[in-house]
Amino acid sequence: MTSLLTELVGTIREQVRRGLPAAGTAELVEDALRPFLTAPDLLGPQERVGDPDHYRQHVLHVEPDGSFSVVALVWLPGQQTPVHDHVSWCVTGVHEGVEHEQRYVLRGDRLVPAEQTTNHPGEVCGFAPPGDIHLVRNAGSGKAISIHVYGADIGVLGSSVRRCYELGATA
Repeated sequence: MTSLLTELVGTIREQVRRGLPAAGTAELVEDALRPFLTAPDLLGPQERVGDPDHYRQHVLHVEPDGSFSVVALVWLPGQQTPVHDHVSWCVTGVHEGVEHEQRYVLRGDRLVPAEQTTNHPGEVCGFAPPGDIHLVRNAGSGKAISIHVYGADIGVLGSSVRRCYELGATA
């Protein structure tokens, strides 16, 4: 871990230990993450490597008690997630490039598009289940890197995704 990433983890730890409900914790972690995002030395070279087949996850830190994890996602042009929701609160911030997020809501048994956002370096968003169904994609012509903080032990779970949804199908 870079020294800046170590500092970020300490800042997140302070906020998570406050023990607020999920949505409140996500808001605190958004504020903690934002000042670190545009620092060029936040990640080492090995944490900036993508995969030509799909976006790549680099687990940067898992808190020993499992209360949060910090992950870097590296997206090459055209890569995206499936439509999915999460097992816990989540905060994301763009470190490099441009990411587009499409959120969805369930209406009865149908998945309906809701708000859209395009995020640039330094911009953050956070959410907590329920209401966290979305798709994220690289919206630029170059590499995109985002930092994700999850209120879960990604080292054990392997992913923050609770379930994936098919567009146009019942959920």
